[in-house]
Parts: sequence; C-alpha cells; structure tokens
Amino acid sequence: MPTYSLLDLQAYIRRVLALNFQEGLWITAEIAQVGRSRGHLFLDLVQKGPDAHSDIVAQAQAVVWQRDYQRLRLSIGFALDEVLHEGREVRLCVRVDYHERYGLKLVVTDADAAYTFGRLELQRRQTIDTLRQLGLLERNRALPLPAVLQRIAVVTSEGAAGFQDFREHLAQNPFGYAFDCRLFAAAVQGKSLEAEIIGALETVAAQRDRFDGVAVLRGGGARLDLAGFDALELCKTAAALPLPLLTGIGHDTDETVLDLVAHTALKTPTAVADFLIQHNLFFENNLARLAEHFRAAADQHLKIKNLEMANLEAALHWGAQGRMRSAHQQVDALAAGLPALIRQRLHRAADYLHRADTLCQALHPQAVLRRGFSLTLRDGKVLTHAAAATPGDVLETRLQDGVLVSRVEQPAKTP
Repeated sequence: MPTYSLLDLQAYIRRVLALNFQEGLWITAEIAQVGRSRGHLFLDLVQKGPDAHSDIVAQAQAVVWQRDYQRLRLSIGFALDEVLHEGREVRLCVRVDYHERYGLKLVVTDADAAYTFGRLELQRRQTIDTLRQLGLLERNRALPLPAVLQRIAVVTSEGAAGFQDFREHLAQNPFGYAFDCRLFAAAVQGKSLEAEIIGALETVAAQRDRFDGVAVLRGGGARLDLAGFDALELCKTAAALPLPLLTGIGHDTDETVLDLVAHTALKTPTAVADFLIQHNLFFENNLARLAEHFRAAADQHLKIKNLEMANLEAALHWGAQGRMRSAHQQVDALAAGLPALIRQRLHRAADYLHRADTLCQALHPQAVLRRGFSLTLRDGKVLTHAAAATPGDVLETRLQDGVLVSRVEQPAKTP
C-alpha cells in the first residue's frame, strides 16, 4: 500500500471537490455564530435533528467576503443583516472551497431572504397554534385592568432609548399623574432575549401584589430582531402572567406573537405611556361625572325636601290658624255661657248656705233649750257625765229663760 504525504492527500481532496463542485449550490442551514473581521463575515453553519432540542448532526464554516457582502447589500438591502444573524435559518448559495492548509470552507455568493422570512413566519404560525390549543392566546387579555394604573413593572434594556422616552412621557404628562415604574432589565434583542425576558417576567409574577401591570418595551430595530418575541416559551410565560401585560415593541406594521398574547398591544413605548395616561384620565373623568351626578342628585333631593318643608310649613300655618279659630270660638262660647253658669253656681251656693243656716239654727243650743232641755256647765265647760261632778263643784244649769247655780252635795249615783 503506497504512503502519501498530508499535502498530497489534501491536494487530492481539493481536486476531487473542485471537479465535483464546479458551480455554486444552494444549501439550508442555521447560523450558529457570526464573526466580522475587516469587512468579511465568518459564519458557523449547523444543522440539527428533526426536534427542536436535537443535537447537531452537521457543521461547517462559511465566509462572506467583503466584495460579495457589498454586492449582496446592493441587491437585498438592509434585510441582509437581518438574514445573516445568529439563530436564523437561511438558504445560501455557496461555493465549496478546500485549501490544503485551512481545510473546507463554504464561500457564500448569494442569500435567499424570502426563505428566512418564510421560515420565521412558519414558526410564528406554529407558535400561535400551540398557544391557541393550550388556551393561552386570550388568557392575559381576559384579566381585568385596574381602575388606575400607576405601579408599572417595566421589562426592557436599561439603556434603551425607548425606555427613556417612556419615562419622560409619563413624567411630563399634562395632568400631573404620578407613576411608579420599576425596571426589570432584560435584553430585547439577540440570543439572550428569550431567557432574560422570561426571567424578568417570572420575577415580576412573584411580586404581583406590588404592581398594577407589566410593560415590555423595545425602541425599534431590525425587523428580524422581532423574531425573539415570537418564541413559544416566552409567549407562554407572558400569557400566564397574573398581571395585565402591555407591549410597546416599536414597530408600526409588524405584530409579534407576544403582542397577540398581551392584554393590550401598542406600537411604541410612548404609545404605552399615552395609554397609561389616557386610562387614568378616563378614571378621573368617570369620577368627575359621578361627582356631578351626585351633586345633581343631592340638589334634586334638597329641592324635594324644601318643597316638603314648605308644604309642612303651610300646613302648620293653616292648621294653627284653624286651631286658633276653634279656640276663639270655644272661648267665645264659654264667655257667652259664663254669666248663666255663674248665676247657676251662685243660686246653688245660696241654696246650700240657706240649708246650712237652717241646720245650724236647728242645732243651736238655744233652740235645744227652747224645746225643754237644759245645759249643765262646770267651770264654763259642758258637763256630759254625772260621774264627772264631785261634791263641792259649783254647776251652772242653763234653761230657756235663765241660769241656775247649784253645788254638788254628794257624788252621783249609778242608776
């Protein structure tokens, strides 16, 4: 068996590949990593198994030379940077290049942006269907909004311009409403977007009693950067939040799956701020309308009571006058009948005095003496019992026509 040098083997492999891959060919793969150097792009391409969590079954390195990159930018536009991004599934036209020292490398000569966007849309639709089957698509939207939204948990990047606009918009609201916004910092683009936002939302959910709602903000960016907000696990976490979720991801035309599961989806962070201000203004207007309603009801009630009081006052006035007339009539009647009553009373009194005088005359001692009786006195006092007189007592006996004086000689005898 002949022995070959390493260089001979590598040269042989290069010739074989050059003969069999004389023209470019289209491949599909996932970009695992992107590096830039001197205007060139260096890509690590991988292919995974059929499942989402399958291991890598193929891997290769690819390069987009600066001249090809500039040419593709002219034909595809700024979408090229969105396509050649970590985590994207891509369809690339590559030329197989093999170097004796540097090994196999795929030189990218063209890219199919429509394929990448199509794959992302397919994944997006699959995510929506899964959420609908799990009953999560409308779950957060069914939560009631508090009457006042003031304590807001904000999930965004700390240095994001959209977050600064959001805070300034709230602070400068013309109604003087106060808002308490607490930042839960998380990446809003790149590979760590999903994990960091999920962690932030889980932290907020554990402190649900401290907030009225949650806002996920992002101040604009590339279209394909929104794909991170279509991730299934992120949307499941957001849908299961115990607080209403507001989104302001910064795109006027694109709608992410996170927007679909949110309670209220708005276009920009400042739109979220406007929504909070208008929501609280609506509450204040309702209070003002209720206050006006209560004031009108109170005025109406007072008018009714005043009418009732006036009616009672009139009834009391006319009732008092009726009572006075009745009293005057009674007094007049009494005054008219008083002389006759007095005469009747005087006649009765005169009759009574006459009968009393007759009785007194009949009972007077002098009248008794005239009927043949006598009255015996001792020391000016009437003597009623014979035993009360003792020998020697001087007694006066009064008769009809005079007085007899006698002395007691002996004690009275018992009959």
